[in-house]
Amino acid sequence: MHDIHSLIDRHDATGLAGLVSSGEISRHELLEASIARLESVEPRLNAVAEKLYDSARAAPPIDGAFAGVPTLIKDLFSPLAEARMSNGSLALGEARPGLDDAVVGRLREAGCQFIGTTTSPEFGTSYTTESSRFGATRNPWDTERSAGGSSGGAAALVAARVVPFAHGNDGGGSLRVPASCCGVFGLKPSRGRMPSGPLVGEGWAGMGTPHAITLSVRDSAALLDITAGADLGAPYAAPWQDEPFVDSLHRPHRPLRIALVEHLAPWTSGPEALAAVRHTARLCETLGHQVEYASLPVEPLAFLDQVFDVIGASTRSYLDLLGEMRGLPVADEELEPRTRVILREKGGVSGARYASAVAGIHALGRTLARFLLDYDLVLTPTLTREPPLIGSLDAFDERLDLATLVEHFHSYSPFTALFNASGQPAMSVPLYWTAGGLPIGSHFAARFAEESTLLALAAQLEALQPWAGHVPAVSARQR
Repeated sequence: MHDIHSLIDRHDATGLAGLVSSGEISRHELLEASIARLESVEPRLNAVAEKLYDSARAAPPIDGAFAGVPTLIKDLFSPLAEARMSNGSLALGEARPGLDDAVVGRLREAGCQFIGTTTSPEFGTSYTTESSRFGATRNPWDTERSAGGSSGGAAALVAARVVPFAHGNDGGGSLRVPASCCGVFGLKPSRGRMPSGPLVGEGWAGMGTPHAITLSVRDSAALLDITAGADLGAPYAAPWQDEPFVDSLHRPHRPLRIALVEHLAPWTSGPEALAAVRHTARLCETLGHQVEYASLPVEPLAFLDQVFDVIGASTRSYLDLLGEMRGLPVADEELEPRTRVILREKGGVSGARYASAVAGIHALGRTLARFLLDYDLVLTPTLTREPPLIGSLDAFDERLDLATLVEHFHSYSPFTALFNASGQPAMSVPLYWTAGGLPIGSHFAARFAEESTLLALAAQLEALQPWAGHVPAVSARQR
């Protein structure tokens, strides 16, 4: 006899798939145990957009790398055939696309069992997962605080040990910010590494990409192995990876030259964020890597003005399409105040201005690529402070201007969006908890298409200072 919950507590997704494959546990008991774990933390976390228990129970078993492993899909531009896709907005009602996103399809082919979808803020444009549609998703370390955004539901459930990984996507930090807030691992792959179809050609001019939030580094690498690669008709693709990403975790260590950047003017990192990133720098030096203080050749306010040109135009285009599809224009009252501010100031940008913004984003990519000729990695704080209280980060009304929105969000997360624009891979690694018990991640970025360098270092840091033993107050783990 075995205790299924004890096994889930001790194993990541790779380990659980091995237990299913060997016959030590069954798909059915793993599914039912994961459903029970989800029920044990909801609604305290409010991380689920839709429960899909019945369809998961009825789904035929599929053999694959993650056969029998339960997970959830983020409810943001990532259709799942059996689920509603609201994108965190009231405007979509009960829309059900009835098809699988390319990444979702690859997870299904790998044998994953989908037990639900996770919450997102409206259209993914917030660093906290709060919406009129679903309310606030809460941090399992302190339910008065934000789980981060926009993959906050995914991060909260992984941190709470409901599932070992959950799907997410990242257009400006949306995997790494919630990973930092919730004390788990979040990797954003390179531009073109992951498929984006069939509904999306390129999200936000190529700044957006899907992947997952995981507890272990091994699972992140294994998930990349089964989901990476351009889908049919993709506008571009990252170079093919010759070796499996999981193999990079076992490479012999080589010394890395790491640029430590603590601030990005006009914003400064707070004392806890600095303590976290300096702690990580010391760990890197313990591993034999060279860490040097540096500054990034970036003008963030000008850059963010271009980013919001892209976001505003893309949002306007999407809402126009949504209105045509449903036969009724999207009204302002269906949208969050934050979305109304973005649309008011950036929804009507000209084609010339949009093209200029894309050119500026590409120019930044070249600038950061040149910077990384001298370094293997850049290390920064993921966030400038600990997770904020619910209601404090996204407390907007439509009378405010975009400059206030930018200040509010990007003084909190000044670094993450840079590497969406550059297309370079980046990750948040959970290596520090404040005296009050709140996690703060450390953020690394690598050269384009060098996810293996990030994953290899993350595996070293995980071995040196394991984080899986840090368990939040709200958790499905047995005590």
